[in-house]
Amino acid sequence: MTDTRPSDDAAAADPAHPHESASDVLARVAETTPGDRIPLGELIDALGERTFGLVMLVLALPTAIPFLYGVPQVVSIPMVFVAAQLVIGRRALWLPEGLRARSFSKADYAAMIARARPWLLRFERLSRPRLVVLTRPPLDQLVGVAMLIASLSIAVPLPLTNTVPGIGVAILALGLIERDGLLVLGGALVALVWIGFLAFAGTTVVAAILSLF
Repeated sequence: MTDTRPSDDAAAADPAHPHESASDVLARVAETTPGDRIPLGELIDALGERTFGLVMLVLALPTAIPFLYGVPQVVSIPMVFVAAQLVIGRRALWLPEGLRARSFSKADYAAMIARARPWLLRFERLSRPRLVVLTRPPLDQLVGVAMLIASLSIAVPLPLTNTVPGIGVAILALGLIERDGLLVLGGALVALVWIGFLAFAGTTVVAAILSLF
């Protein structure tokens, strides 16, 4: 089946479809979604063409908050699901009804977006289309691999496993949204170097303990 969706480049070039920043899209969802809760499915439907990056950004934001336990492990499940679809090369995001039905407080979502907006704006001012090949098929599948590894780290209910990988995923997601391969590389570096450090530290500690016996 031919993909008839307008490309990001075509939308950006069309005055009738001006580019809308990630921070503006996320704020608009908070303002326009009816009710007190936002189902994940409705959020995905509202995000439009840049769904993969925007959904991963929304899910990564609470994981990037230090010393927040429980919530990162909950959102890591849909993060893994979304990242896995990038890895296998899906062009449209699909979630089972069970995940689409998961909802979160509209007030909590609005507070999270308000808290994240200042640094999102900083990244958006710095970002621009560059090294675009890293954000498009087939290399975007490698971005999915980095996101998947980071999401699996976030799912581990141990200290230090979620904040830095969450920041890395958020930067990766912004890179996808803004077609900025430099941000993609930076996000991957942040997430994977930290996870590598944790893995090295963990194996070193385990080896030291085993050597005592």
